[in-house]
Amino acid sequence: MYYSNGNYEAFARPKKPANIEQKSAVLIGSGLASLAAAAFLIRDAQMEGNKIRILEELALPGGSMDGIWNEQKGYIIRGGREMETHFETLWDLFRSIPSLETEGVSVLDEYYWLNKEDPSFSHARVIENRGERLPTDGKLTLSQKAIHELIALVLLPEEKLQDVQIDQVFTEEFFQSNFWTYWATMFAFEPWASAMEMRRYVLRFIHHVGSVADMSSLRFTKYNQYESLIRPLVSYLESHGVTFQYDSQVQNILVENENGKKVAKKIEYIKNGNAESISLTENDLVFVTNGSITESSTYGDNHNPAPVADGIGGSWQLWQNLADQDDAFGKPEKFYKNIPEANWVISGSITFFDEKVIPYIEKITKKDPRSGSIVTSGPVTINDSNWWYGFSISRQPHFKTQKKNEVIVWVYGLYSHKPGNYIQKKITEATGIELCKEFLYHIGVPENEIAEIAQAANSIPCRMPYITSYFMPRALGDRPLVVPEGSVNLAFIGNFAETGKDTVFTTEYSVRTAMEAVYTLLDVDRGVPEVFASSYDIRVLLKSIYHLNDNKNLNEIEFPWLISILEKYGVKKIEGTYVEEILKEAKLL
Repeated sequence: MYYSNGNYEAFARPKKPANIEQKSAVLIGSGLASLAAAAFLIRDAQMEGNKIRILEELALPGGSMDGIWNEQKGYIIRGGREMETHFETLWDLFRSIPSLETEGVSVLDEYYWLNKEDPSFSHARVIENRGERLPTDGKLTLSQKAIHELIALVLLPEEKLQDVQIDQVFTEEFFQSNFWTYWATMFAFEPWASAMEMRRYVLRFIHHVGSVADMSSLRFTKYNQYESLIRPLVSYLESHGVTFQYDSQVQNILVENENGKKVAKKIEYIKNGNAESISLTENDLVFVTNGSITESSTYGDNHNPAPVADGIGGSWQLWQNLADQDDAFGKPEKFYKNIPEANWVISGSITFFDEKVIPYIEKITKKDPRSGSIVTSGPVTINDSNWWYGFSISRQPHFKTQKKNEVIVWVYGLYSHKPGNYIQKKITEATGIELCKEFLYHIGVPENEIAEIAQAANSIPCRMPYITSYFMPRALGDRPLVVPEGSVNLAFIGNFAETGKDTVFTTEYSVRTAMEAVYTLLDVDRGVPEVFASSYDIRVLLKSIYHLNDNKNLNEIEFPWLISILEKYGVKKIEGTYVEEILKEAKLL
């Protein structure tokens, strides 16, 4: 497996790998990573679909890709996926997946057209004082000290950030900035989270520093991610004969390790209460989605909070059972144990059925949520909320079956250890109506109207105990390599597998690990698109200096290290040169 970039590799079709006719594949889990791996097995490795089996513990595919209509509860979304144009492997995949809505086009085609016609833009990224836009919204408000700390983090190698927290590399000035508010609430970072992952995010998305406040760089699906991405992908796989086996919880995969050669020999699983197994040879490939951020999700309703689940759940237990066999399979306990209380645990799906809340949403977003256009373009953060509450409203309808009078709002709180401002409870203790009341209070609904509007809505709390586990402080080796050293037929895929430079909590990471796993185990002779190299582009780096300093040019920036460089070489010496040209392009001159 090797990395590449450019159209030459992107448009190429690899030859059929040697002995592919003798190979088969079993994929554990049916989230995006597994579905992508199956698609790459068919498209690029040219494996027959009837030789691919997917084992899923739930009754439907999709993993953490939401949402769903539940007959007892209503519309449920646990979260959303923020995507961008440089998710290289994701778009490589979906260019090949036929749309279910428009004959003759791909999912990528319809996604591309939609986001051209209806681009993302936030008119209010942060609010306070019950619906008022933060006066400094749109500015990053980073001090020179905070910028220096950010640059210092980027310059550190990952080896020096093992088990280091974000709040161990930044001082209070950084956490007081709008940049931190935008960054944390967009990606769900907490001060205690991994500084190693924070560094990866800064490098990975440095080209978006200038749009982090208005979110104009984001792209969104027409409907929820389950209907827009998962259903077409499942349809593609089923049309090629892939077998989906639901209600099958894999307990363990027995791996033999002799002379440094690792071979998966047997899969043990429970189906409908009965113990079953699959014997494996070296020609039987196994792709494991280890761990899950939505494992053990529970749901409340208008009158009940989401309950606490028992145990760690099947996906975590499987990873633990694998890790007990070999140190190369990672340390799952680093991610599912000892998660701090001050973290994101609860999200909620609120469905409104009448007009009463619409004016308050319009006042903040400057958009009619019933227009069909993207509404918030990502999260709106309530800066003075004790829960650090936020909400997001996608294109409506968010579900194909959604009625015209229904508007669905997704809410979430990054702090679970404090009582709310209106509801004097921790968010983990709140019922659906109480989640709705807190939302209505913060968007400026008069207090004498809050109860009536909240009771008329349908609000579903969702508790996700592991939703922030991706960001737990970690060391090298805590996540297994996509294909551990010496592995013959076993690969790890998804956001708890380790691949360099890319960032977890993204659809891109799921698809990237899937592609790398397939290409490595089957020696597919085509390059895996490298992570977008914006951090190596001097133009991007110069523009980031401009934006980090709230759009100041070189004459306005008080930056000691930058001033020393200019004094050494002199601005006069670059006049009329290419250096002057790129500095002007970055608006620094």
